[in-house]
Amino acid sequence: MSMAQLGNRLYTGESSVDFVGRRKLWFLIGAALVLISAVLLWKPGLTFGIEFEGGSEFRVSGSSDQDTAREAVETVLPGTVPTVTTVGTNGVRVQTETVTTAQLDEIRAELVDRLGVPAEDVTSSSIGPSWGADVTNKAVTGLVVFLVIVSIVMALYFRAWQMALASLVALFHDLVITAGVYALTGFEVTPASVIGFLTILGYSLYDTVVVFDKVRENTSEAFVKRDRTFAAAANLAVNQTVVRSVNTTVVALLPVAAILFIGDLLLGAGTLRDISLALFVGMLVGAYSSIFIATPLLVVLRSREPRVRRLDEDVRTGVVAAEGAE
Repeated sequence: MSMAQLGNRLYTGESSVDFVGRRKLWFLIGAALVLISAVLLWKPGLTFGIEFEGGSEFRVSGSSDQDTAREAVETVLPGTVPTVTTVGTNGVRVQTETVTTAQLDEIRAELVDRLGVPAEDVTSSSIGPSWGADVTNKAVTGLVVFLVIVSIVMALYFRAWQMALASLVALFHDLVITAGVYALTGFEVTPASVIGFLTILGYSLYDTVVVFDKVRENTSEAFVKRDRTFAAAANLAVNQTVVRSVNTTVVALLPVAAILFIGDLLLGAGTLRDISLALFVGMLVGAYSSIFIATPLLVVLRSREPRVRRLDEDVRTGVVAAEGAE
């Protein structure tokens, strides 16, 4: 059976996956992933780039000898453990704590001498701790503002606070798991990573809105026809959009996976790798949360409403009585 045929059968209700009925399983999986991610965020924790913590950075072109680069820094700063990573196929990046201008020049000279590269192939820069703290504060502020605006827009668009809350829970799920993967892999959190985080939140929200739009359409019809329960109408909406969600996610993941592969294995540390990991993981968990978390949680949140209870009772008893569309 092709994806098109499967999608048609799911859309018409000929075939159905009980996403809402098995919500306890999906919630358990999601909670386990969030818990594991939270533990990883505690220990070993996130590795922040110098843009957030401050420090000095040296980039060398024409040599990928990490051990020699590390020795050059330790000669000037005894007892220091610099972070040395490969950049591209023939370059290294060295990060240390913030050093003085004199130490900056000494380390550059040592790198030039030990690695045998021209002086112009070694660049250096320093970022103070206060500037890094300012970047961190702005990143957190941007995230908070994003979540507040999302809550307001969702509540106004769907005219239901439950949908806004379910969307926020799904976004929290996506953000924590993505951050947990960064902690697990040791990838640095840089401004590019933050951009990736915000991007995946937007992607996840878009996916959730598409599903919720179908949920609203189906449940409004159910309130009029009294032919299926609220949960059944919501579950049908997920079935009708799941193939679209899967196809969209797979198509989006293919180029991101290519970027992640190139950025990690060929180009080394850099903006491409920093942002592509956030996009790759975020798109995966975002697709999961929009299908398995958001709508089942919405059903739980609305199940105690008198109107929903009356609908469910009428369907169970076979009563058909029109009630205004929601």
